[in-house]
Amino acid sequence: MTDSKKQSVPTQAVNRRAFLSASAATAISFTIVPRHVLGGPGQIPPSERLNVAGIGCGGMGGGDIATITKLGANYVALCDVDESHASGTFLAHPKARRYKDFREMLDKEAKNIDAVSVGTPDHIHAVAAMAAIQAGKHVYVQKPLTHTLYECRELTKAARVAKVMTSMGNQGHASEGSRRTNEWIQAGILGEVREVHVWSDRAGKLWKQGIPRPTATPAVPATLDWNLWLGPIKERPYHPGYAPFGWRGWWDFGTGALGDMGCHIIDHPVWALGLGAPTSVEASTTHDGTVLSDNAINFETFPIAAIVTYQFPARQYGGQTLPPVTMTWYDGGLMPPTPTEMSGDNRLPSNGVLYVGSKGKMFHSSHGGMPQLVSTALHEQAMSVPKTIDRSPGHYEEWYQACKGGKTPVDHFEYSGPMTETVLLGVLAMRSPGTRLEWESDSLTITNAPQLNQYVHTEYRKGWTL
Repeated sequence: MTDSKKQSVPTQAVNRRAFLSASAATAISFTIVPRHVLGGPGQIPPSERLNVAGIGCGGMGGGDIATITKLGANYVALCDVDESHASGTFLAHPKARRYKDFREMLDKEAKNIDAVSVGTPDHIHAVAAMAAIQAGKHVYVQKPLTHTLYECRELTKAARVAKVMTSMGNQGHASEGSRRTNEWIQAGILGEVREVHVWSDRAGKLWKQGIPRPTATPAVPATLDWNLWLGPIKERPYHPGYAPFGWRGWWDFGTGALGDMGCHIIDHPVWALGLGAPTSVEASTTHDGTVLSDNAINFETFPIAAIVTYQFPARQYGGQTLPPVTMTWYDGGLMPPTPTEMSGDNRLPSNGVLYVGSKGKMFHSSHGGMPQLVSTALHEQAMSVPKTIDRSPGHYEEWYQACKGGKTPVDHFEYSGPMTETVLLGVLAMRSPGTRLEWESDSLTITNAPQLNQYVHTEYRKGWTL
C-alpha cells in the first residue's frame, strides 16, 4: 500500500496546474459529481475500498463476506462449489464474477483484488489460503486455520515471508472479556495458575459423530461440483451426510468439536498464560461400539465424547517465570466438576474456561466472555486492575484496516497459527486414546509413537498442492 500522505502533495499540485491552465469557458463550466464518487456522509470513496475475493460463500463464509462488505469492502469475485448453498451471497453481490475453482479465480483476478476471505470446510482452508498468499494477497481464514499440523506451520511461514496481513476467524480475541481475563491473570489476582479446564457442548449437536461411513450413493445435486468440494482429500462417493453441513464430524473433512470450538475457547488461556507449545497430550474417548477390528476404533467420524489433557512447561512470559500448566478439554456433554465455592443457581456456562489459581478461581464463556471470579472476596481487587491492553475496534475491523495499511491484527497468523497447532495436536491425540504423546514442536514430531506422525499431514490427491 502506498502512503496516502506522500500522494497528497503531487495530486494537489497537478489539480492546481490543471485549473490555472483551463480556458475561461472551462473555468465557468461545472460538472455535478455523484456523492458515491466523492464520498461524504454514509459513503466510502472508491479509493478507500478494498477489492476482495471470497472463497466459500455459504454458511460462515457468507457471514464473513457480509460483515466485511459492511466495512466498505468491494467483493469483485466470489467462488463456491455449491451454487445452492452460496445463493444468498451471490444474490447480495450480483456484480461479482463467479467461480467454482478458486485456483482459476486467483489466476484470472490476481490484478483486480487486494485481499481474500476463506470460509470453506476445514480441509480446504490451507490450499485456498496458501494460493492467496502466494498471489500476494491479504487473507482472512475461518477457524481452525488449517486441517493438519503441517499445513498450519507452512501457512504461518508463508504469510511471514509474503508480509501480507492475516487474521483467523477467532472473533472473541477482540473482546473486552479477553482483555480483562489477561489483565486480571497477569496482575496476579488468581495467584499462580497451574490448572485450566476448557469445554464445549458442541460435539454431535450440529453434526453426527461416532457413526460409520454411509453405504448409500445418492446422485450428486446438479448445483454441486463434488470433485472440487473434495479438493485435496481422497475420493469418496457423495453423500448429504458430508455436505453442505455434516462435514465437521468426519476426520477427512473436519476437526470435530475441538477444532470447531477450541480456537474460540483455548485461545484465552493460551493468550493470558503465554502457554506456547505443549510438551505432551493424552486423549480419552467414548465411541458407540463400532469398531473396525478387535483393537481398532471407527475413525470415519470423531468420538461421541472426549477428554484431552495437555501438559505445558514452565516458561517466561510478561517478565515473569510462570509454572507448568495442565489444561484439560472436555466435549460431548462432559464438563469439569463445578467448583464447590459456586452455590445456588450459579453454574458454569455450556462452553467456556475455568482457571484454577493458588489464590482463587475464575471462569468465562467462549468467544472471550467477561470473566467471573468464583470468590467474591477477590472482586474489589480485580476491579482495581488498570486496563493496560489496547482495546480492539472489532475483530473484522482489525483485519480490514490492516489491509489498508493500519496496525497488524492481534489475531494474525503468528499468534493464531501456533494456537491452532495446540488445538490440532489434541485432535491428533484422539487417534490413539490412552497414549500419552510426547510432542516435539520444532520438528512437528511425536517422539514416542512414530506411527502417528503420518497424521501430522495427509497425502493430497493428484493435482492439489499446498
